[in-house]
This record gives sequence, C-alpha cells and structure tokens, in this order.
Amino acid sequence: MYDYEAMSKSEERILSSNASDFIGQTITLKGFVRIRRDHGKLIFLDLRDKDGIIQIVANSNVSKGAYGKAQLLRPEYAVEVVGRVNKRPEGAVNKDLGSAGTVEIEATSINILAEAQTLPFDMGASDLNLELPTLLDYRSLTLRHPRVASIFKIQDTIVSSFRSTLKKEGFTEVFVPTIVPTATEGGAEVFSLDYYGRKAYLAQSPQLYKQIMVGIFERVFTLAHAYRAEPSITTRHLSEYISLDVELGFVNSWKDLMDMAEKTIVGILGDVREKNMPELKLFNTKAPEIKKSIPRVKMREAQELIFKRTKTDHRQEPDLDPSDEKEICNWAKEETGAPFVFITHYPTKKRPFYTMPDQKDPDYTLGFDLLGINEEWVTGGQRINDYEMLLNNIKKWGNKPDNFEIYLQAFRYGMPPEGGFAMGLERITKDLLGLSNVREASLFPRDMERVDERLSASK
Repeated sequence: MYDYEAMSKSEERILSSNASDFIGQTITLKGFVRIRRDHGKLIFLDLRDKDGIIQIVANSNVSKGAYGKAQLLRPEYAVEVVGRVNKRPEGAVNKDLGSAGTVEIEATSINILAEAQTLPFDMGASDLNLELPTLLDYRSLTLRHPRVASIFKIQDTIVSSFRSTLKKEGFTEVFVPTIVPTATEGGAEVFSLDYYGRKAYLAQSPQLYKQIMVGIFERVFTLAHAYRAEPSITTRHLSEYISLDVELGFVNSWKDLMDMAEKTIVGILGDVREKNMPELKLFNTKAPEIKKSIPRVKMREAQELIFKRTKTDHRQEPDLDPSDEKEICNWAKEETGAPFVFITHYPTKKRPFYTMPDQKDPDYTLGFDLLGINEEWVTGGQRINDYEMLLNNIKKWGNKPDNFEIYLQAFRYGMPPEGGFAMGLERITKDLLGLSNVREASLFPRDMERVDERLSASK
C-alpha cells in the first residue's frame, strides 16, 4: 500500500492535460488505471484523471520496481506514478487524447493508493454498451467512464453559461426552498411529506418564490431541484430534475422574455461549441448554431403549418403532441437553419393560474414554449401582476388562497409587470448529445422505478 510518509512535501501532482509541458522532466501523476496491456518486458497503462487519459509505460529495464507494481494493477486501481515525460514518435501520437496523446510517461515508481475489485463489465471500451438498467444499477462505477463523465462536463458548461449570461444582464442569483405548503402549479402531480405532523409538498418548480424575489432584486435566477409525481415512465421526464429558472420585472412587453430566453440559449450553445468539442466528438454530434432570430409562431398557426405539411389534423387540440413538436422544429430548421422555434399563445385553461391572458384574446395566454431539437426546452410567459386578478385566478383554478399567503403578500403590496421562463437541465443535455433517455443526463436519476436502486429489487 501507499507510503504517505515517504512522499516529499515538494512533490507536485501534474494532470494529464499539462504533462506535455514537461518533456524530458520527471513528474508525478495520480489517477485511475483504465486499461493495462502486457507486452513482454513492457506494460502499458492508460491512466485516467479528471482532465483526461495518458499512457504510462512500465519497462523492466528502466525500473524493476515500477514494472513489478504494474504487474499487480487492475482496472480502477487508484495509483500514483512518478516518471519521465517522453515525446511520442509522430506515428504513435493519439490525437483523441489531445495534448496528453503527444507524450507518454516512462514510469520510475508506482504506488498503489487503493485497490479495486474485479469489474462487472469492461470499463476500457470506448462505449459501455450497457442496457439502461445496468448502467444505472452500477452508477457510481459507470460515471467514471470517459464517455459517461463527458455528459456532465457538458452539463457543467450549460450551467456556467446560464449563470454568466444572466450575470452580464444584471441578474441576481437566489436560492429558494423546495419544501412548500401547496402545489406550485396545481394538479395532483406532487409528492407530499409529513412536515412535523402537517402535510407539506416537494416543489414542482421554484416559480412562486422567484416571482416574490422580483420585488426585491427585479431580475433574478435560480437553479433549483423540482419534483413531478408523474405516474408514468417516458424517455423525456424525471421525478426529480434541475430547473434553470429566470424572472424579471418592469418588462415593457412579454416579448422581452422571449428575447432574454433566446439570448440565454444562444449563449449556452456557443459556450458548448467552444469548450466541449472533445466531449461532443465522443457522441458524434455538434451543438446547433442559431444564426438567425428564432421564429415566433402562435400555437394555432403552428397547427395549421403542421396540417399543411403532414395532412395530420391536430388543429382542435389544446396543445402540441411530440410528433407536432418534431415537425414544427423541422419547419424551423428549413426556414432558419436551426431546429428552434417559439410557440406562443397556448390556451389559458392549459396554463398555470399566474399566466397573463392576452387582452386581445383572453382565451389565450401571453405564454410561450421554446422548442429545440424536437421538444420543449423552455417554457415561460408574462405573469399576472394585479393582486385581485391573481386572487380570482387562484380560486378559479380550484386552489385555496390561504395556501398562497406568502406569495399573494408580494402582490398585495405592489408588483411591476413581470415574467420569466424555465428550462430543464437534463433535457437540454439529452438533446444536445442525442441521448435516447433523459435518465442518462441525470447523475442519479429518480423516477417511479428507481431511488438509486430499482424499487422492484427492494420488495
């Protein structure tokens, strides 16, 4: 085992991405053994750290000690390697590894930091090729695979871009509770819990609290866990997801909200293209580029377009179904080069109680969805800011005003014209990478069949 006392205080760990800066020098690396390949008196190791993968060579003619330790190694052993950085011959450069692929480390010592048991499947393959249940059953292990881990590197970029775009626009980040006294959006799709002898709920969204915060900071955003007790299994829904929420006050028009949503999405796509090319390459995909303004189409107009294109008649339906969303995204791509389109003016009765109706056509709302890559990415709209109107709508939607006292309080004492939007982090990630199931884009997905372990397995 590793001798911690023997380590010099002057030793500095070098990451794989920086190793090429030290050609001809001896450096220390730490990471996990991904693959071991034996070739006579040479043992090759692929060492994985947080930045990538680098090749280690243990040569019995250079260091019998390092070679002997290398013989003991198995996949996922955690190790410390000290060795000389050598430039690879031109024909041996591994371009898939970036700068780390231009060098290899000639090991002079190897210390085992932690051992690993025999793996249940091959972690050294370029793709795990596991069925989704197995992928999730071994989640703490499969997340280590470079292709799986890259999903969450892209997710990190999405969150960072979301934050930076809004910070530049003068927004303040806030943090809101997820234990709430009533269903945020109404309906029965909520998780209830015993809260000191009283019933409370897990929030369906941070909606009500971010609206309250408009009265303090005017422009706010939050990253919040949201919960939907939907008793179904689909490829696009989770029981717990990360909601990226935005709200802004003193808007001149509800169109201001679409402008901000578009700016946010354009920023996200641009940052992913700039920062995540290696990760996108693993999935053989590209982040779309929005070069023209995203078209804005009323829902009824979209249904007419779809009917003309497909002869499928959904013109009397209160919403777009998944096939409609795909078709209107296809239309948008033909028109602008990118599969993004705003759908506006959904029926009032199909939107939450706080959504502002269109004064010119009260049966429809000043609400919108941004459809991207064939499904909903963003939902938003202008909110009702008049206290009496909001109070009446709460009653009209079958809710009790007493359950919304803190929320109504903000409007009782004056709120400006305001609105906002929200997007699901996991769904955007799924669509950008072409994943077949949104569960792949959640670190530890929750659905009606799983809370870490499959519920069927615990019966």
